Amino acid sequence: MSTRSPGTPLLSVITPLFNCLELTKAMLESLRVSIPWRIAHEIILVDDGSTDGTRDWLSTLGDPFRVLLNDRNLGFGGATNQGAAIARGRTLALLNNDLVLTPGWLPPMLGALDSLGSRAGLVGNVQVNPDTLRVDHAGIYFNRKCKPEHDRREPSLAALVLRPVRRVAAVTGACVLVRADAWRRFGGFDETYFNGCEDVDLCLRMLAAGLVNAVALRSRVLHRVSASPGRKLRDEENTRRLFLRWRGLIAVLASRRWARRHYRRFFDDPRDLMDPMEAWRVAFYLARLRHAPPVNALAATNEVIDRELARWRDLLSD
Repeated sequence: MSTRSPGTPLLSVITPLFNCLELTKAMLESLRVSIPWRIAHEIILVDDGSTDGTRDWLSTLGDPFRVLLNDRNLGFGGATNQGAAIARGRTLALLNNDLVLTPGWLPPMLGALDSLGSRAGLVGNVQVNPDTLRVDHAGIYFNRKCKPEHDRREPSLAALVLRPVRRVAAVTGACVLVRADAWRRFGGFDETYFNGCEDVDLCLRMLAAGLVNAVALRSRVLHRVSASPGRKLRDEENTRRLFLRWRGLIAVLASRRWARRHYRRFFDDPRDLMDPMEAWRVAFYLARLRHAPPVNALAATNEVIDRELARWRDLLSD
């Protein structure tokens, strides 16, 4: 792979590695054939203690690759932070090694970043499971249990044409763009999370500061979901940490999902669900004519969070 545009790179691609050499080779080949020739770039590969021959293969690479080798496994957040610390590009592209990048994936993401300007947080894209060819990610929302969940809806034609940049609460860190100055201002990933929720945490930090996280709906890649070894081992601990840190914001973000379900139930059987004035308040909230969540929605999501925290106290207590 060679960089065809001289000078300081516009883009720094950062990919943490832990074994899965064949996936790494496939991802980098797809990157080679899909990255526009005019975009000067560097590729930073951070090996996190691989034992499958990855390190020997990395020693054969030249420009535009830069390689970092860790003596011990730091996890996704730590390895990504290491790569970002030496990045020279104005824009960072965080890419997992289990992606297959399709033609045209990058320009819509760069366009979304540009359209958001100084308000841009993290910009993700649509990710498709290569086995089922179904959408696995078109953004992250907080469900009625207040848990972060992938939006797996296929973007509509109208959205692709009229609103190709979708604002979301969060995006997965598997394939994301972020301005280097914003990354450094927020300190990158919090390494107290280990292989889970560090991407959502960074999105919430940016959201709380007034930035906009978004999905470029016209960008589409294939993603072999959770192919990295040990990816799910600490899900409960990571989610609990996220709840403890962001309880108030999560309750607000989950309120819209709760209110939508409750409003639908009101029309099916309005008895005792809510009075007419409360129904109007919920309707204005769902139509985004009212910013603050209805009191009953916020109370419901806080009750859910209380139950989850109680469950974690029992589950994770020593």
